[in-house]
Amino acid sequence: MKTFILGQNIDQVLEMIPDKSIRVVRLGTTQVCVSRVAKDFFAFESNCPHQRAALNQGWVTVYGEVVCPLHEYRFDMKSGEIRAGSCGDLKTYKTKLTEEGLKIFI
Repeated sequence: MKTFILGQNIDQVLEMIPDKSIRVVRLGTTQVCVSRVAKDFFAFESNCPHQRAALNQGWVTVYGEVVCPLHEYRFDMKSGEIRAGSCGDLKTYKTKLTEEGLKIFI
């Protein structure tokens, strides 16, 4: 498992990832989406497991779900569990906000 750090401090990370936004970042050879709800950060695969739609073009619900823009399938951003739709779960990655930035474990 590799650890990647976004930003250099908490304030910079909060600025980089606005509340309920979805940003795409490349961590080594892996492209992931990063999102947050309040101060809870989430990292997950960048494409929907159903038909590979770009999840950064979707939206985030107040329940911590990412909604696919293609068929509006909903996934829990923490566990990756599908909440609405019929496909496999979303791959997620552990995150931890620290004084040094946002750690993402791939």
